Amino acid sequence: MILSKSAQIAYNLWYELPEHFAFVSLDEFVVMPNHVHGIIIIQSMTAVGTLHATSLQNTTSLQHPKNPVRMMHATSGHRNEFMSIISPKPGSLATVVRSYKSAVSKNIHLSDPDFSWQPRYYDHLIHSTRELDRIRDYIINNPVKWDDH
Repeated sequence: MILSKSAQIAYNLWYELPEHFAFVSLDEFVVMPNHVHGIIIIQSMTAVGTLHATSLQNTTSLQHPKNPVRMMHATSGHRNEFMSIISPKPGSLATVVRSYKSAVSKNIHLSDPDFSWQPRYYDHLIHSTRELDRIRDYIINNPVKWDDH
């Protein structure tokens, strides 16, 4: 499969992930015409405990707006607390994926301002070596199956 300019950006930035996230290693990966498949291995982080912990907040006092208008009128302190609660946590897969999608978007937008990702992504926790082998095989063979369409 020949990669487009946008696909080449997605491909290159995938392999840069471990440079930005020391707790990540990469396994199988493929760029498809309209999506990517990849396996990200999150290594255990020995310093997660107290280094990233914060004191418990009284969340009952936190404004949880039901509409964006109320959110805009919330004080910046409450808004920052709310954003902190809903944001991906350091060391999480969500943080890695959000960073990857953001970097890819930023670079592709230089030549294709209409590029966009779907808002979410599908993730799956791999539980066994057998399952890992099955998913690797799926990723490796996906481009061949795409060509059959």
